[in-house]
Amino acid sequence: MLIKVNRQLCCGCEECVAVCPMGAIALREGRAQIDMQQCVCCGACIRECPMEAIAIAENDNTEDNE
Repeated sequence: MLIKVNRQLCCGCEECVAVCPMGAIALREGRAQIDMQQCVCCGACIRECPMEAIAIAENDNTEDNE
């Protein structure tokens, strides 16, 4: 399981950065980027995102989190 960011929907508000208990999210080029090495898939960022740009993905076949 992965947490993915749809970079087209992300507005760069940093709400997800502030709420991530693992410090796994940073802004890159004005959009959220999740470090899956640190992410524990708790879902806190999903609930916090006002743009609904963050979601659970079953596999890593998209480029959204690049």
